[in-house]
Amino acid sequence: MGKRVGVRRSGVAVAGVIGLVIGVSLTGGCSLMNERLNTAPGLHHASARVTLRKELAFRYLAYLPDGYEAEAERRWPLVLFLHGAGERGDDLNKVALHGPPRRIQEGERFPFILVAPQCPADAWWEPETLIPFVDYVESAYRVDRDRIYVTGLSMGGFGTWGLALAQPERFAAIAPVCGGGLAFYTRRIPHLPVWVFHGARDSVVPLSESERMVEALRRYGGNVKFTVYPDADHDSWTETYANPELYAWLLAQRRGAPAR
Repeated sequence: MGKRVGVRRSGVAVAGVIGLVIGVSLTGGCSLMNERLNTAPGLHHASARVTLRKELAFRYLAYLPDGYEAEAERRWPLVLFLHGAGERGDDLNKVALHGPPRRIQEGERFPFILVAPQCPADAWWEPETLIPFVDYVESAYRVDRDRIYVTGLSMGGFGTWGLALAQPERFAAIAPVCGGGLAFYTRRIPHLPVWVFHGARDSVVPLSESERMVEALRRYGGNVKFTVYPDADHDSWTETYANPELYAWLLAQRRGAPAR
């Protein structure tokens, strides 16, 4: 990823939740550099350095807790929420249909910063795009970098796993809901507190997707909690995000400390 970051903002009010638009410039175009190319016939060892350049633009909802403005020196926990496939596009109101943003719309007051980006239509949550977004959030808000948490539902559950596996030392805890991922790579996060949620009757993302991740993580000595709702289909998120124990558990975790 490039080091230069350009930002442009415009405020969007959504029922009391702050919305912002940012453009993150990672540079522009593409360049290739080959190292001593062997042009003789036959099979050769070769190497190349490739520089990729692109611009990323994000729309997101941001919630700031009571006291954020008044306590200018305080650093706050951050919860990154990743929505599901149905909330993709350019209508930011969709991001508040489920999860913590919905709880805020309904009057919940949280003691942490909440950031919920919107994935473009026909795209997918990818670590390559989420990582520079989290970098931006850390620089734009007063974030306690030892208390960053990731949670998401369905497509966002897959995104939660993927982001943690891509940066295993960055987060304090994750809570994927009806998601899944590459179970083999859970060997990277045995130290990370994880709480997984899934509906036993899920007809969209089978329960087996979470089971594989949990079983693999446990084989690697991981610290994982697993909640299965016996009567739930795909919507395992409404009950999950209405449960105050989830937020208490997240906030109890700190990067580099034993799970609590």
